[in-house]
Amino acid sequence: MRIALFTDGIYPYVIGGMQKHSFYLARYFALNKVHVDLYHTAKDSSLINELNCFSEEENKYIRSFFIPLPPTGKFPGHYIREMNSYSKSLFHKFQSNQPVDFIYVQGLCGMYLLKQKITTPVGINFHGLEMFQKTANLKSRLEQFLFMSPVLKSMRHADIVFSLGGKLTEIIKSKGIPAHKIIEIPIGIDESWLRISAPKNNTTRKFVFIGRYERRKGIEELTRVIKQLLPIAHFTFEFIGNIPEHKKIKSPHVLYHGSISHVSTIKNILHHADVLVCPSYSEGMPTVILEAMASGLAIIATKVGAVQEQVDTTNGILISPGNTSELKQAVTSFIQLPEAALVNMKNNSILKIKKQFLWNTIILKTIDEIKKTMN
Repeated sequence: MRIALFTDGIYPYVIGGMQKHSFYLARYFALNKVHVDLYHTAKDSSLINELNCFSEEENKYIRSFFIPLPPTGKFPGHYIREMNSYSKSLFHKFQSNQPVDFIYVQGLCGMYLLKQKITTPVGINFHGLEMFQKTANLKSRLEQFLFMSPVLKSMRHADIVFSLGGKLTEIIKSKGIPAHKIIEIPIGIDESWLRISAPKNNTTRKFVFIGRYERRKGIEELTRVIKQLLPIAHFTFEFIGNIPEHKKIKSPHVLYHGSISHVSTIKNILHHADVLVCPSYSEGMPTVILEAMASGLAIIATKVGAVQEQVDTTNGILISPGNTSELKQAVTSFIQLPEAALVNMKNNSILKIKKQFLWNTIILKTIDEIKKTMN
């Protein structure tokens, strides 16, 4: 079987949840001897000519087709224009290559393809569908509004729509996509992330946030909570991500690492933490939550996207997006939680990963569903 994978980047050359998902899809297709024609892009093409992120054996099954990103400016809607132009170039490159059995499209990378008359079955995955979720303010709502039409058109023209589950399936159905076209498959994580068991807790409770600086990530609300609790509670907080200097809390109990690309460094920080905090207004199924769970952390997260598939009362606390009081209460609860109860929640995170989210099993379901669509 040969699959064409359309993506706007491949991790670690392009950072993001969708790009990381594309990397693991390609890797695990290859490990299962499925041939992959990988159509991708990046700002710096010099880094990815040989795709050394894959092993020699994996590269036997992966053919790389690089398409440069077109310049589109910075005016509103620039990303959609960029994707429209990129998807057109991608389609022309695709046409010149040998036929495939299935096309897996990430996000808007298939905009142009889905306007054409093709017989090859197409599946599309929009991950978070943030344009149909709650936003932090009017500016964010207007920015997301621009995505609604092209996303709806793409989903309606695809043969199948991949959903990460939870509220995302409800959103897809609400947009008129029939249930028989929707396939629920979660994000996965590599077994190399998995710890055997969670260690005992730190003397001081350690919280961590991982993510880029975006308004929808809820960093402002989290910062307010930390400022309120620091004078009255004993804990530490670490941030991984490009947090602007003027947004940082000046305290010896709050540490900002900046952006980190080395997996070993991120693992080391997670292995010394107790609780991941993910207070986003909108999400799909965050890979960072899976990485934290596999590392033996309890989770505070918002009830958005497919997060409820990852987090429940056995391994964390779910709160409403944008609700600062609920966030404060959740952090306080973990500061006060007895050690034995926290260790139990942390071990439950590891167990959920083993049962539901390892790529070894997720890729088999993906291949099976693709074969059904082909038939």
